[in-house]
Amino acid sequence: MARPLSNLLKKDAEWRWNAEHQDAFVAIKDSLLHAPILALPDPDRPFSVVCDASDFVIGCALLQADAEGRERVIAFESRQLKAAEKNYPVHDKELLAMKYALVKFRVHLLGSTPFVIYTATQSPYLSQRMARRLSFFAEYSFEVKCKPRKPNALADVLSRRSD
Repeated sequence: MARPLSNLLKKDAEWRWNAEHQDAFVAIKDSLLHAPILALPDPDRPFSVVCDASDFVIGCALLQADAEGRERVIAFESRQLKAAEKNYPVHDKELLAMKYALVKFRVHLLGSTPFVIYTATQSPYLSQRMARRLSFFAEYSFEVKCKPRKPNALADVLSRRSD
């Protein structure tokens, strides 16, 4: 959604406003007017995290079941991949999305009851890049579960946006 506007901010970018930029600006304004309803976190209930990665973006959401057992969104996060990160294999991008989620939701997840992280792919091997990141994950108590793309639609939307 914001990619055309973000591209204007790049170093040495020619700053020329056209229909593509105006459409992106209007789409962002509309999304702010129709923002999703977020729930307040309950420190006594377990959290879950969904994350996903695409060729350009990583995204994640912090969820928590309410008293009736319905999953409610506490927070959304996403960001564009850096140039070098775009070259990562899909499993490394998924791990990057997991790390990003833990950093962004740290205040809720660190020291909480064990939680579940849902991701779209499951790696059968551990790359060197993955192995270097393992120490970061050690301070959290969680289980990773694979959730194919269709049921993982929430995180998929965050990572498949065109911005």
